[in-house]
Amino acid sequence: MNTRDPFNLRQKSPLSYIQSGARAAVASANNFGDQLSRSVQRMAQPDHSGGGAPSDHNVAGSSSDYVNGDDPRARQRSTSLHANALGDKISNMVSSGSAGQELPMYKDKPYNYDRSRRRLPIFRKNRLLLLVLGFVSVLAYFGFAHRRTLVETATEATEKTKANMIGNVWKSEPKEPGQQINWDARRSRVRDVFRTSWQAYEEHAWGFDQFHPLSKKGTQMVPNGMGWIIVDALDTMMIMNLTKELSHAKEWVSTSLSYDKDHDVNTFETTIRMLGGLLSAHYLQSLLPKPEVAEDEEAPATKDDDMFLEKATDLAERLLGAYESKSGVPYASINLHTQKGIPSHDDDGASSTSEAGTLQLEMKYLAKLTGEKNYWDTAERVMKIIDNNGARDGLVPIFIYADTGHFRGENVRLGSRGDSYYEYLIKQYLQTSNQEPIYLDMWKQAMRGVKKHLITYTKHANLTILGERPDGLDKPVFPKMDHLVCFMPGTMALAATGGIPLEEARRRPGWGKEQEEDMKLARELTTTCWGMYLATATGLSPEIAHFDIHDPPIMLDQAPDEPLTTLDDLKSTDWHMDYKIHIADFHNLQRPETVESLFYMWRVTGDEKYREWGWQMFEAFMEHTAVKNGGGFTSLDHVDKVPAPMRDNMESFWMAETLKYFYLLFSPNDLLPLDQVVFNTEAHPMPKFELGKLFSTGWSRLPRDADGNLIKKES
Repeated sequence: MNTRDPFNLRQKSPLSYIQSGARAAVASANNFGDQLSRSVQRMAQPDHSGGGAPSDHNVAGSSSDYVNGDDPRARQRSTSLHANALGDKISNMVSSGSAGQELPMYKDKPYNYDRSRRRLPIFRKNRLLLLVLGFVSVLAYFGFAHRRTLVETATEATEKTKANMIGNVWKSEPKEPGQQINWDARRSRVRDVFRTSWQAYEEHAWGFDQFHPLSKKGTQMVPNGMGWIIVDALDTMMIMNLTKELSHAKEWVSTSLSYDKDHDVNTFETTIRMLGGLLSAHYLQSLLPKPEVAEDEEAPATKDDDMFLEKATDLAERLLGAYESKSGVPYASINLHTQKGIPSHDDDGASSTSEAGTLQLEMKYLAKLTGEKNYWDTAERVMKIIDNNGARDGLVPIFIYADTGHFRGENVRLGSRGDSYYEYLIKQYLQTSNQEPIYLDMWKQAMRGVKKHLITYTKHANLTILGERPDGLDKPVFPKMDHLVCFMPGTMALAATGGIPLEEARRRPGWGKEQEEDMKLARELTTTCWGMYLATATGLSPEIAHFDIHDPPIMLDQAPDEPLTTLDDLKSTDWHMDYKIHIADFHNLQRPETVESLFYMWRVTGDEKYREWGWQMFEAFMEHTAVKNGGGFTSLDHVDKVPAPMRDNMESFWMAETLKYFYLLFSPNDLLPLDQVVFNTEAHPMPKFELGKLFSTGWSRLPRDADGNLIKKES
């Protein structure tokens, strides 16, 4: 079976271009060029009839220990109507879950294709023979000279069309002073870019886990693949109402996706991308418009209503083996066939703390859907083990041993190996409708630790940065920010307001000095992350930025009166001198973290500058990462060179996260409102829910003193 196109729906004869050329020539010699141009344009679009090893989400460039060679749309409806449908229906999602319900047994649900959508081999052969003979007759009629014109015109039209396909995607219309911005049009541009990316993947690497846009090929992470790109993009297609593309993806998931793989995979990445992707698709599918039926008829059961949930349950059962360590902290990897956990091959066998602490949203939501408490308990236990270590000021080292449950080393950072642990503290609290205050308490302690130990300021412009303590909290602060750190300002704004608009949050009980300080820091850090884009020739961020800071460092308790919160007046300051990018860190992996924060900051503050910054970022991606000749978009090797050297890899989070956050940033705020959904760390939205009778927080924190340190028992 052809794993790129298992149903052979998109298989084309090598003579398909000649067929179209012949038809255009016979139609009219006078408008020959126009006819052929339109034909070529149609051919440039992939036919949708019928339809890698990860770049560690928490690994940043030269700071990575995992990086490999590639570094890591039933009826037609308008996008705006679809957005309103989602907004109207989203509040009807589960509030008490489906506890006690049993899932049907896992089984394949193959899709049946209409016979009209197939081609019998003998018919295809005869048709091609007739078309070839017809084309030869056309050439004889026009003669050699006209054939030469045919070839030259076809070539010119093809190249012009391909250029326009890229240009029409990213080039914006000039905006007159005072002219109101059409954000719906900008959102549509993002949708176009997603379709271009998806079509390139469909045409050149369908079913493969990794897509290489320059070489136009795919590679697999494991034999027969894991659906890495397809599953990760399911909910983005639902949000964008791309029903044709979604149908093709669902067909593949139904008939080709199996997680019975005798191969080790990363526990964390598989959870956030595959399990999260399936669960989010299951959730959003329930919000999609259903086919209309007469009042006296019963709506037919949709045979794939449970498909995503069944696939997710099968995968989760396999992932549970990773937690079978002596401590309950999951191993870094898991063999999905044997269901045996595997310690990390590096880092002295330790798991990363962020990975161990970034599995809970997915497992808890699955538990709520299925009533299977084991998923909840298994993932929740990890939080207890991590917290029982008593990390000083809530700042955890970035490694933890699965066997002992103890930390390895003292390296503290909110970049790679540390980031999403903190993200899931506040998101667990929000996921269960604020019914688990233990996680809010842990978040607040960690935030106080961040302010005390990690916030410092740059030398020339007083930019606020969130640094690292690689040798422990008593050692010097290191002025370095992975692009991954740029999730933090948006998460801070989400935590401070609960996702509701800032002015409304300020009128509610509980708002105070701490929340105002968090919002101030969120604004400042967002500016610093935006500067990582403005500081390069392409307008795209490097993977890592270092900074020129004061000596000795100025910490938060000595904060400047006016930290920089905008970089609009580029000539008035020397802010650009504060950015120090090392040679190994100039690459860009299409990461989402900054646009993620822009999305949250826009939703919370309503300050349109965050949308404008996002649009500038989007245009830079379009200008510098678009691959010619229908390749889609790719990551870059060097963001300070124009033209930027390309890396020949499209990360799955390009379609799962980056383009999704751009689309949401330019969308109405009632599309996936933040007070009703929580996004996992791979941008897969899941609904908030209440604990109900079945679930509860199964642990409590050990006693701590006024400084947050564990109180040791007297012997």
